[in-house]
Amino acid sequence: MSSSASSRVQRQKDLDTAFQVQAEAGVYAALRATGIGIGLAVIAHHTWPAFRRQTIPFKAFLISGFTCAGLVFGAETALLEHETARRVEENAIRRAARIDLARQGLIGTESEIAKWRTEHGQ
Repeated sequence: MSSSASSRVQRQKDLDTAFQVQAEAGVYAALRATGIGIGLAVIAHHTWPAFRRQTIPFKAFLISGFTCAGLVFGAETALLEHETARRVEENAIRRAARIDLARQGLIGTESEIAKWRTEHGQ
């Protein structure tokens, strides 16, 4: 398998992993935010007469707003954390490659780092 094909496969694998992380975190955050929205709606219904007079569709709209916000913020936060972790891992591998290449008297260019990765199974 050529270097570009293996990097393409690795990129697709990273993309699938990132999508899975984002989807799972979004669902859990949406469920948590929905619970918070329902709880606040129940509390507001029992303590605030003006909210009690509101229609059920309006209350459902407010709860769906909590759900959407939870989904978006939870998924985005998880994706940013995942990307940060991947960046740290990638930087550590590249740093090790540059140090090893420098010990061999080579300059750590992109092509040299790619060769180093294939030699070391990274």
